Amino acid sequence: MTNLERQMKALQKQLKTLKTEADRARGQARRRMRRLERRTRVEVERIIRRAEPRVREAVTQATLLSRSLRVGVRAGAAAYRAGRAPRR
Repeated sequence: MTNLERQMKALQKQLKTLKTEADRARGQARRRMRRLERRTRVEVERIIRRAEPRVREAVTQATLLSRSLRVGVRAGAAAYRAGRAPRR
């Protein structure tokens, strides 16, 4: 029985060591994850702050272009209708 008891004691010691290492690794992973989330959040906010004015400008230009295109199409259609012979 002493051999079995010695083996059990050795296994318990190994388990204790493994638990300590696992706890330490879990804590490090948690810190790494928080740091990564914070860096990502800061980077995304920075990119949005930089990109937002450009996007707004692009949207206003696109709106202006579409309005100009519609006006041009209407004017062209009106000119076409005015230039052809009346219907019978």
